[in-house]
Amino acid sequence: MAGFGAAPAGNHNPNKSFEVIQPPSDSVSSLSFSPRTNHLVATSWDNQVRCWELTRNGASVTSVPKASMSHDQPVLCSAWKDDGTTVFSGGCDKQAKMWSLMSGGQPVTVAMHDAPIKEIAWIPEMNVLVTGSWDKTLKYWDTRQSNPVHTQQLPERCYALTVRHPLMVVGTADRNLVVFNLQNPQAEFKRITSPLKYQTRCVAAFPDQQGFLVGSIEGRVGVHHLDDSQISKNFTFKCHRDNNDIYSVNSLNFHPVYHTFATAGSDGAFNFWDKDSKQRLKAMSRCSQPIPCSAFNNDGTIYAYSVCYDWSKGAENHNPATAKTYIFLHSPQEAEVKAKPRVGTSNRK
Repeated sequence: MAGFGAAPAGNHNPNKSFEVIQPPSDSVSSLSFSPRTNHLVATSWDNQVRCWELTRNGASVTSVPKASMSHDQPVLCSAWKDDGTTVFSGGCDKQAKMWSLMSGGQPVTVAMHDAPIKEIAWIPEMNVLVTGSWDKTLKYWDTRQSNPVHTQQLPERCYALTVRHPLMVVGTADRNLVVFNLQNPQAEFKRITSPLKYQTRCVAAFPDQQGFLVGSIEGRVGVHHLDDSQISKNFTFKCHRDNNDIYSVNSLNFHPVYHTFATAGSDGAFNFWDKDSKQRLKAMSRCSQPIPCSAFNNDGTIYAYSVCYDWSKGAENHNPATAKTYIFLHSPQEAEVKAKPRVGTSNRK
């Protein structure tokens, strides 16, 4: 297999994106937008959860820091309640916190695991919080109670999680993809071995709940449909590669309006794709450091992405002098994210 190369030295912002002011002091582990407003939350390896209010003025986007709170150890994941008032975060202190951001309340612990919490999601249709941990369990929580409503054993450590009710997909170590139908949340619906040969990094449920995307450390994305009659539509494609250098696909986000999707990778690039026509819609220029996470806002007019060291090469390759952390805001043009009319043949790039 080709070597895992380093992102190019040089420009950290080649796409001329808008910079979020007062970014974290260490690498960003997750980005989450409020489902109602342009409030952006970032979690970081510096143990902090931060929130900014973003304002769009014509073509530009500005940011104002609004609030922050801390965990005892690095924070790995974040999610918003559907009403846009409350933020959930989880991390290496093995707990999830609920933070009533808009009322200025103090964070309270609402979930506990025996190992770090890697993934978190709020499921409004069920009024529950779900947490996925490296302790090989998934737990459902009523945030008013101290014990989980249900604990689901996983085949391995939780690495990735996506929810589009009633579909939930959990990616674990050993390339397991565990599918749940949340109308029967206490039983696995289906267990699939990843169509990709290497470790799962991220998953994203289709907006129509008919399947999901999976991204791996080997610069490849799988498009997987759940219905057996749709198997012919399944495919994988290479991305985030540069000749012999192969980079991890770190983040997958569907556009909330056009249902195309973005990939972001350790090569420092993000790209927009249309799975139905198997086309890359737009390739953006590579930043000088990896992109570990990204997110669209609720109407798809802002794509946030962090540019920072992603620890994939370990602590020995971390140079604090050069490893600055950035969060950028890109305003996608319609042509970058709107599916193009299909041409007779597929011309996948």
